[in-house]
Amino acid sequence: MEEEFVVTPWEVRGRVDYEKLLKHFGAKPLTKDEVALLEKYAGEVHPLIRRGFFYAHRDFDFIMKWHGEGRPWALYTGRGPSGPVHIGHMVPWILLKWFSDKFGLEVYFQITDDEKFYDDPEMKLEEATNWAYENALDVIALGFPPERLHLIIDTKDIKPLYPIAVRVAKKLTWNTVKATFGFTDSTNIGLIFYPSLQIAVAFLPTELRREATPVLIPCAIDQDPYFRLARDIADALGYPKPSTLYSKFIMALTGESKMSASNPDSAIYTLDDEKTVRRKVMNAFTGGRPTAEEQRKYGGNPEVCPVFHYHMLFDPDDASVEKIRQDCKSGAMLCGECKLKLHEKITKFLKEHRERREKARGKVDEYRLSVKLGIR
Repeated sequence: MEEEFVVTPWEVRGRVDYEKLLKHFGAKPLTKDEVALLEKYAGEVHPLIRRGFFYAHRDFDFIMKWHGEGRPWALYTGRGPSGPVHIGHMVPWILLKWFSDKFGLEVYFQITDDEKFYDDPEMKLEEATNWAYENALDVIALGFPPERLHLIIDTKDIKPLYPIAVRVAKKLTWNTVKATFGFTDSTNIGLIFYPSLQIAVAFLPTELRREATPVLIPCAIDQDPYFRLARDIADALGYPKPSTLYSKFIMALTGESKMSASNPDSAIYTLDDEKTVRRKVMNAFTGGRPTAEEQRKYGGNPEVCPVFHYHMLFDPDDASVEKIRQDCKSGAMLCGECKLKLHEKITKFLKEHRERREKARGKVDEYRLSVKLGIR
């Protein structure tokens, strides 16, 4: 990857060229034909796909046709619990919930406290595991019923996963993982082994059901290296290849390509209070002009504006989103008004989300896979 931007599972830096990234990874763009196939079976297309947030895939068409044959499949995604959840983290989860509801699918959700412990020299394992439980509340708050959502907190639910991970690890050479992830001689061996665990969950439904059960993985494009490797070794291990659906990164409020945990003002967190949310929204970078007079005369650029980006996330009405786009471009709406509209939408979403989140507290174990399987 040329150095104008860097995208790895642990770091995103620079202004991302998504088409160039797609060619670098070797994934395919999501086409109208594939979206039409989804609409055929789901009856509609989620706005996150319709508006181009999810733009690339591996074998999405295959899993739609697999579904059309009446064969079983499942969903899989995850979260690295390094701190509180922000809205950008939840974008794949929102689509995951939609797929689960539309197709009646079980969801395998991996929370990788081990990975975050390996990756962060300052993090204690207990801290990572505590964040795993806190982050799980945000997943549950999206409304998954316990019978469909299977949480896997790696350090707590390793037993059903480990035998698969061992077989995966035997198929992965040091040269392969070094070339794929950029590991060096100073990388700790925990982080080197970790890809085996993330790959293993893609094969877990097949093991549990005792029949071929491929997974669809909605996730950000930076996670592709794991699932390229999973697809490379699936046949040799006797598992179906996982399918993937890749999203772009949710633009930072500060204007960068991706929100950053090192800058809390770049993102809106589910735990932010109303005063903090308002401050972040009203201080956000925009695609507007330097003065109101210039904005009215020349209009703004919604395509580079994180405020408009968030409107596309939170407003399900295409006509409403398009009106905001055109009012910005024509100068009919100033940035302050646009920000106030967004603040209302986010405040409503977070109020309802936090209420559900608190109701989930103390119930995480009801969703944990090993507890459901009776494994101690």
